Amino acid sequence: MARGPHLPSRMCGMEEGAAYGRSGDYMNKKLAIRNNGMVWIIPAFLFLLIIIYYSIIYTFNLSTMDWDGLSPTMKKVGLDNYSKMFADKVFWKAIKNTVVYFAITFVVQNLLGFVFAAILHSEVKLPTVHKCIIFIPTILAPATMAPVFRLMFSPQGMLQHFMDFAHIPITVDWLSRPQTALYVLMAIVVWEFTGMSFILYYAAMSQIDKEMLEAAQIDGAGNIRTLITMVFPLCKGTTVSLAMLGVIGALKTFDIPYLITTGGPDHATEFLGTYIYRQGIRQSHLGYAAALSVMLLVMAVVGAFLTNKANKEGG
Repeated sequence: MARGPHLPSRMCGMEEGAAYGRSGDYMNKKLAIRNNGMVWIIPAFLFLLIIIYYSIIYTFNLSTMDWDGLSPTMKKVGLDNYSKMFADKVFWKAIKNTVVYFAITFVVQNLLGFVFAAILHSEVKLPTVHKCIIFIPTILAPATMAPVFRLMFSPQGMLQHFMDFAHIPITVDWLSRPQTALYVLMAIVVWEFTGMSFILYYAAMSQIDKEMLEAAQIDGAGNIRTLITMVFPLCKGTTVSLAMLGVIGALKTFDIPYLITTGGPDHATEFLGTYIYRQGIRQSHLGYAAALSVMLLVMAVVGAFLTNKANKEGG
């Protein structure tokens, strides 16, 4: 029986080596793709592309429409919603409230957080208990605390009963007065979020070399001077981070004003978030609400950019 040509063993070895080489190259390429991280960021990138960026584009397109959310057709109005926005007194009132809200809450809660962190870095009794007391308000949901604050600051509430008991002639109607309602909300926000500033400053102070502080005290610097001239500058990165979070948080403020005052009285506690909800959901002006949302996004990006730029220029 005839047999086919017999290949030399050397040629067989060359073919096997070539096949092994091709498989090795394939495995190396596969490992290279896996090691460069592209595989791991693709799901997050797709999520951003589909959910977030698509929503931004859709919102901008909706801002050029006149639509109530139910009609099968949308009316194209171009930039009329933006013209209406810049002529809207309530919009500018919301911007003013946001600026005042950010300026006061940022300064007060960061000052308190910094002082609490400095105190708890000294020798105090039961430091863990104090940390919990300061931080607990941060983890409480605003939806659960809003009824408590409404009752507390009402003319028939607990604070009014205390005023009457102490014979202090003050009527606690601060939430119903446009001159004081915003300041009551700011006091509530400071109470709630001082714990976050405290935790971040406490962590930043833990990274400071104690020998530097001891050297400053040997040179005659007191505790207050050491805090102002050494500790606070070394916590600059934390302050900038809190400023960036504060800008974004002030712009998207919604839950506390809406749950306690619903933006009133007379728009005294109106913010962009509450005004967007009022226009889009309660009054069915979705096109105008979308224009307000686009402006909110632009202001948040600009605020974060300016904060980051100020940090870099300050060294």
